[in-house]
Amino acid sequence: MKSILNSKKLFVIAAALLMTGVSCNDEFLEIAPTGSLADAQVNTKDGIEGLLIGTYAALNGVFGNRFEGPNHWVTGSIVGGDANKGTDAGDYSAINPVQRYEIDPTSGDINNYWRGRFEGVNRANAVLRALANATDITAGDAARIAGEARLLRGHFYFDLKKHFNNIPVFDETVLPTEVILVANNTDVWPLIEADFQFAYDNLPGENGAGRVNKWAAAAYMGKAMLFQGKFAQAKTWFDDTIANGTTSNGLPYALLDDYGSIYNAENDNHAEAVMDVESANNTGSVQNSNAFDDLNYPYNTGEDGPGNCCGFFQPSFELANSFRTSAGLPLLDGSYNSDPLVTDFNVDSADPFTPDAGTLDPRLDHSVGRRDIPYLGWGPHPGKAWIRSQPYAGPYSPRKYVYRAGQDGSFTDASSWTRGYATMNYTIIRFADVLLMAAEAEVEAGSLTQALAYVNQVRARAANATYWVKNEDGTDAANYEIAEYTSFPDQAFARNAVRFERKLELSGEGHRFFDLVRWGVAADELNAYLAYESTLLVTKFGGASFTAGKNEYYPIPQTQIDIQGPDILMQNPGY
Repeated sequence: MKSILNSKKLFVIAAALLMTGVSCNDEFLEIAPTGSLADAQVNTKDGIEGLLIGTYAALNGVFGNRFEGPNHWVTGSIVGGDANKGTDAGDYSAINPVQRYEIDPTSGDINNYWRGRFEGVNRANAVLRALANATDITAGDAARIAGEARLLRGHFYFDLKKHFNNIPVFDETVLPTEVILVANNTDVWPLIEADFQFAYDNLPGENGAGRVNKWAAAAYMGKAMLFQGKFAQAKTWFDDTIANGTTSNGLPYALLDDYGSIYNAENDNHAEAVMDVESANNTGSVQNSNAFDDLNYPYNTGEDGPGNCCGFFQPSFELANSFRTSAGLPLLDGSYNSDPLVTDFNVDSADPFTPDAGTLDPRLDHSVGRRDIPYLGWGPHPGKAWIRSQPYAGPYSPRKYVYRAGQDGSFTDASSWTRGYATMNYTIIRFADVLLMAAEAEVEAGSLTQALAYVNQVRARAANATYWVKNEDGTDAANYEIAEYTSFPDQAFARNAVRFERKLELSGEGHRFFDLVRWGVAADELNAYLAYESTLLVTKFGGASFTAGKNEYYPIPQTQIDIQGPDILMQNPGY
């Protein structure tokens, strides 16, 4: 966190990591003994703050596994059809079965995801245990720290719930020295709700950049209610957040005028960030970077583009087609694939190419890198020259959370094996997400007028032509056309419009798969996605299918079942 993870805290962070047990074994309940700090040191205010910082650090992942990243680029976006793995078949081949919905319980990546999130739970519990024995802390500080720890614990459990569904649940009363086997048949929602409620009741609205606050708790509680189908309760929490919420710096939540500036490291801690994961600072050190995203850049760019490696996380044909508009509105009937974007698929960069001339939502070119469209100050995207294997992964490059020209060495580590170690905040919940979740709750509660207003608020920001992607001469880079809805004629139309708006607004941000699952449409949507993509990327998707009743959740890692026993950790259906 920029405001709290600075060089003066490095010793405390190290102590936090020791205390909370970044261990090399697979027992998620086991925390290694400290061996270096006495309880009296840890139970001071400084010691407890150090433990809390260690808990924040777990948001970025613990074990160096890219599945652990808070952006869920594999488990949320790729599996949700926003993108495919990209690159070629041989690079990080462990993702190949994941994107085909063929993941096995023995996957080491899924095991490390499980371990990393439970390590976050362990760290939050360590903070709460230490608070119970604190020696020099005020009641106000104790309430604030407990609120932060419990919101973070709720986040880790929420992530585990939406990935695995059936998970063990334990709180700070389970001591790290105890050997306790916890079954994965307990309802986790009551604990998540209790954590978010406690955080809401005890956190201040203004808590400083890099720390969660009261309004992050309110937004997260609304999201938890939405995932459970408790729409009236979700509406209440979103109403409170929208009317009263402020960033941790005390700024009222608001949509930024420039959609693209959400993904610019120079604009971190902006008014749209409800809850984010922050890099430590902009020193350009790989130690302070978002290592989980270091593969997700155009391929082989040299000095003329970002990253210079590795060509992963390529947006899908289906996603790009979804930005097609008619009279400024999206094609909610799904006909966008019948009028696909003109691309340079299998066209060499030296060969002539004319980009698509049809009408498009301007968010496309803030979300997807495509040939001849200006790319974040690096000049026009050259197309195939920046793609490792078009026949395998398609013609598009990722664009969101990619650093801009001129940020090498300040917002990246330019000395490492890849220049893609960037220090840009990732926003777990942003205000547009809140507005669209609120719109969804309004639709299900029957208030179509308010849902329309929220959706149009998001679309109005995207319609600000000042901030559309421009050519060097100041002209629009493509034929952009976007309009607000004039009405939602019925609930079915409104539901479809809200869901599609989430697809467009939040593409590539890790939400899509979990949205499809909670809406109960994952099998239909993803099998249609596979059928379309396989006509173009035969090698990657030919014969792949999504199995209803199985692929909505990931398998419980076999390593964990072997440790705990199959009668304690029960495997998810179908695996």
